[in-house]
Amino acid sequence: MKLITFLLVLTLTACVNQTQKTLYEQLGGKDKITQIVENFIYEIEFNETIYEYFKETDIQRFHDKLIEHICVNTGGPCQYTGDTMAQVHAGMNINESDFNLTVDLLINAMTKADIPHPLQNKVLAVFAPMRKDMIYK
Repeated sequence: MKLITFLLVLTLTACVNQTQKTLYEQLGGKDKITQIVENFIYEIEFNETIYEYFKETDIQRFHDKLIEHICVNTGGPCQYTGDTMAQVHAGMNINESDFNLTVDLLINAMTKADIPHPLQNKVLAVFAPMRKDMIYK
């Protein structure tokens, strides 16, 4: 009985500790975010539709600023030094379909980085409110 009680307490403690972690920590920190961003860039590079939006982009800047952006918005210890989402996407006139395709590419990038689906959903929930700053701008 003591062993069962001990295991129950250990399990509950692990659950509590997991919920106390920031999303940044749950993702695995900056190294894992960097992996996601690099996977995402790869996904974009091989998607003809979405690549069109990025063909004139300074990819190194995009890489660095997206890491900062994800880090900050998931509770990490970073500072975002880029432009607002509305500024970044101004004049791109991204439509609903292409926006959704880009989200699919991000999901692919997270999957390739071994991010579990429940955690992917948390990331998407953080960024979903920014949608209005990205489409039809």
